[in-house]
Amino acid sequence: MNLSHAYGAPPSAEDARRVLLRALELGVTHFDTATLYGFGANEELVGNVLGPYRSRFTLASKGGVFGIKTESGFKRVIDGRPESLRANCEASLRNLRTDVIDLYYLHRWDKRLPIEDSVGTLAMLAKEGKIRQIGLSEVSASTLRRAQRVHPIAAVQSEYSAMTRNPEIGVLEVCRESGIAFIAFSPVGRGMFSLEPIDVRSFEANDIRRAMPRFEVAHYAANQETLKPLRALAAELGHSPAQLALAWLLRRGDNVLAIPGTTQLSHLQENIDAGDLQLNEEAQKRLDAVVESIQPAGNRYSLATQAEIDTEEWPS
Repeated sequence: MNLSHAYGAPPSAEDARRVLLRALELGVTHFDTATLYGFGANEELVGNVLGPYRSRFTLASKGGVFGIKTESGFKRVIDGRPESLRANCEASLRNLRTDVIDLYYLHRWDKRLPIEDSVGTLAMLAKEGKIRQIGLSEVSASTLRRAQRVHPIAAVQSEYSAMTRNPEIGVLEVCRESGIAFIAFSPVGRGMFSLEPIDVRSFEANDIRRAMPRFEVAHYAANQETLKPLRALAAELGHSPAQLALAWLLRRGDNVLAIPGTTQLSHLQENIDAGDLQLNEEAQKRLDAVVESIQPAGNRYSLATQAEIDTEEWPS
């Protein structure tokens, strides 16, 4: 998403290309995109750059959330109707320059419809060979169980990090019970775990964090305060805070995967190195205790966005 959408001006096409190809070179085998990201532009980028290497990685995309062009730009729409999901999938196949998408998610549950209806459409797409496996994004444990009765769910994608632990309320347990992969997005907190605090007042107009309560000036200051022990432990151990956050996350279970996004080659390397980070038993216990002490200030989404999703949320 970072390469085309959501965090201010995206990088140039050439810089984005460098990041994708370097990721492939470093051994990344799972690339995640969506119809929504750049309103098709991100899928086109992935298709153009990585298309020649299609057999070397798992390709994931999402439908059910897309943009409708208006006079002022694109309007984001959640639409899980069969005809919309099918149209999204067909567009994604074209954009990605592929005959089949390995993992295709319902990006958001359209609450106007039973979850069973949308999953039933994805099941038909799988039967037709357009997608291989079905995923869901930002759903509750009860919705996941309902969906499973229609078709096996391969993966659930939700925000999960040392700062956002909502999946621990129920979804992670269902995933473990059912052999479902849990894919953690924003595992480094949308920049919350950066090496140095960021100036939240300098966000560009189209940066989605401007509407996220945790990045409001007062809440962000409080969050940096609660992250001080993590920063101190990272400095002591010789790692970055983001690397410790990723190392903690990757030990949540064998079925837990992380998809950190970045626009910078240095951060890409940093994130990948976190996968090989070795902590002794004492350091792991200290890290667990530090994460347990983190008390986020502010909700992760605005009230309007929160109403669109279907996850159990801890109050801030």
